[in-house]
Amino acid sequence: MVENERLRQEMRRCEAELQELRAKPAAPCTGCEHSQESAQLRDKLSQLQLEVAENKGLLSELNLEVQQKTDRLAEVELRLKDCLAEKAQEEERLSRRLRDSHETIASLRAQSPPVKYVMKTVEVESSKTRQALSETQARNQHLQEQVAMQRQVLKEMEQQLQSSHQLTAQLRAQIAMYESELERAHGQMLEEMQSLEEDKNRAIEEAFARAQVEMKAVHENLAGVRTNLLTLQPALRTLTNDYNGLKRQVRGFPLLLQEALKSVKAEIGQAIDEVNSNNQELLRKYRRELQLRKKCHNELVRLKGNIRVIARVRPVTREDGEGPEATNAVTFDPDDDSIIHLLHRGKPVSFELDKVFSPKASQQDVFQEVQALITSCIDGFNVCIFAYGQTGAGKTYTMEGTLENPGINQRALQLLFSEVQEKASDWEYTITVSAAEIYNEVLRDLLGQEPQEKLEIRLCPDGSGQLYVPGLTEFQVQSVEDINKVFEFGHTNRTTEFTNLNEHSSRSHALLIVTVHGVDGSTGLRTTGKLNLVDLAGSERVGKSGAEGSRLREAQHINKSLSALGDVIAALRSRQGHVPFRNSKLTYLLQDSLSGDSKTLMVVQVSPVEKNTSETLYSLKFAERVRSVELGPGSRRAELGSWSSQEHLEWEPACQTPQPSARAHSAPGSGTTSRPGSIRRKLQPSGKSRPLPV
Repeated sequence: MVENERLRQEMRRCEAELQELRAKPAAPCTGCEHSQESAQLRDKLSQLQLEVAENKGLLSELNLEVQQKTDRLAEVELRLKDCLAEKAQEEERLSRRLRDSHETIASLRAQSPPVKYVMKTVEVESSKTRQALSETQARNQHLQEQVAMQRQVLKEMEQQLQSSHQLTAQLRAQIAMYESELERAHGQMLEEMQSLEEDKNRAIEEAFARAQVEMKAVHENLAGVRTNLLTLQPALRTLTNDYNGLKRQVRGFPLLLQEALKSVKAEIGQAIDEVNSNNQELLRKYRRELQLRKKCHNELVRLKGNIRVIARVRPVTREDGEGPEATNAVTFDPDDDSIIHLLHRGKPVSFELDKVFSPKASQQDVFQEVQALITSCIDGFNVCIFAYGQTGAGKTYTMEGTLENPGINQRALQLLFSEVQEKASDWEYTITVSAAEIYNEVLRDLLGQEPQEKLEIRLCPDGSGQLYVPGLTEFQVQSVEDINKVFEFGHTNRTTEFTNLNEHSSRSHALLIVTVHGVDGSTGLRTTGKLNLVDLAGSERVGKSGAEGSRLREAQHINKSLSALGDVIAALRSRQGHVPFRNSKLTYLLQDSLSGDSKTLMVVQVSPVEKNTSETLYSLKFAERVRSVELGPGSRRAELGSWSSQEHLEWEPACQTPQPSARAHSAPGSGTTSRPGSIRRKLQPSGKSRPLPV
């Protein structure tokens, strides 16, 4: 402990000297050899301090162990004293019981002779008092029993005394064993304390020797450090001057930095503005090129005679319900309005069509896309527009609309009337309208007196291969009011029913046939154009729609006719020699619109909700297949009213039937196809029309 105290004093003195050295204004020299030596000495000093602390901890542990063993020894001595006291108490108790037993035996022995004497005396003295004798004998018997009991107790006492002697011997043996164990533990403790004391002394001596050596080295290093500090003072002054100069330069650095940042920011802003302007210019050029590409593509499609396909996505309605199945699964490309994306089973699928209308598109937006086709009907072309899609996707709304917001049908006739009025000075036009539906593979007249009457599609008897429908009613319309009356009358006769998928589900294919006859008053040129507006019944899954009975039969016929339409599209797409138009009344009636002599457009209606993604995927795939079909350029149906010396005119007999409302060219390979661009003279009877129903 004295050595430790001396080492502590020496360490305090060294620390004081180090504090004095640190208090001096000399700047530390980081690369100096003496500073490194000082750091090494500090490390050694900290190691010595750690060793001293470890020795102190070891000593405290040894003291704690000695204290624990001393406590154990005291506890053993207390237990031994308790055992001895209990033994003495047990011996005293047993001795008392033994004395009591001896006294009782002695008293009983002293009382026995008088009793015998009394008994004998009673036997000799009195024979008369036998009753008293019997009582005395009973008392004597009782006393003998008590004596036997006392003897038994005495015997038990002797046995207890013997057992107590044995217990005393055992306790003495245990005490001797405890004393020997205590002496052995005391000896071991003394030996351990002696060895610990020796280890402590040895550790203190070793630490003292190391401390002496290291303190000597510290003194030598401190002397060298003092010498080096005296030599480093001039260098410190030089460094101080340099530091002050750098400090003055640093004070002016923020201003220079701000100016540099301002200039860099201005250059970066200018570059960003240039990049933005370039991006805007590139975006404008890209959009212009995109429009030109679409225009060229549309022109190429027109020259090839492809079927143009546009898609319209209806908005999400309350009938779609709520929850995950009613979420929107359809997205659009913001830069290209011909791309539509569908998320089907977690995977995105993209489709490219001619035009895609979002749910925000109005009826007027859709009509503007088909407006050019409708006006070509006035010029003598056959035009067909049909709506395709699953039930409840909005086909009837797109084609017919409502009174406040009419669809393609009514807007088309309004456009035809406006065009006719513009050309009224040179041309004379006659517009006739027919309406029919295909219900359960039965063709019915929606404008006739008996709508349930079955109609048939016939070939003209003149052998031209053209088709017509005998008995189909035609109304001549001359104003928008006439159009409204025709639509109202035809709509009341169309078959609609309630299903799980659509409250007003169309159960038939509806066809609005508009025929425009025009005559040029100056040249006598006659044109005949036909506009077929078709609202197809929606494809449906019987499990979803819940169709039963007659509804089930209607659904089967609808799906069969749409499947036949798909077969026709597949045959046209693969350019097969035979196209199965006659597999269904629908395809047979649309033969002139799909066989190469017509301008055809399909409006595919799409439901955006998650639960209808399978039907939406099928509709969009079908639309892509339809878009790839090439029908050839449409031909104009025009004829001259007189001969011309410079033109070769071709006469063809027309079908002489009373009401030829739906005619089509024959299928490929029939031998009576029309040639585009040729001017033919055709003789047609004026169909009988009847006034509009009021």
